[in-house]
Amino acid sequence: MIIVSKYIVPKGYFGLTLFPFIVLKRKELLFNKILVNHEKIHLRQQLELLIIPFYLLYFIEFIIRYAKLKDWQQTYRSISFEREAYINEQDSKFLKKRPFWNFINYF
Repeated sequence: MIIVSKYIVPKGYFGLTLFPFIVLKRKELLFNKILVNHEKIHLRQQLELLIIPFYLLYFIEFIIRYAKLKDWQQTYRSISFEREAYINEQDSKFLKKRPFWNFINYF
């Protein structure tokens, strides 16, 4: 389910996924197929890892990478879950052919 809320999405971002919701900052972003696909990839990742472990792994990976990179944006883009989503966000058929636990290939 997709909801629109400028208050939930952090400054500097257009959307985020909090299972089972995709939250977009503005209504017109509902028509941005690439962004919506990116967030759907995160839904799949969260479901695969049974939700809570996804958030734990995401947070741990962020902390480790931030300690090395010391740059918020660079760290965010280097997280394995984000790399998988960014690399495949333009492929509308990606989720149909994506293997289980595919994010591991992006570590």
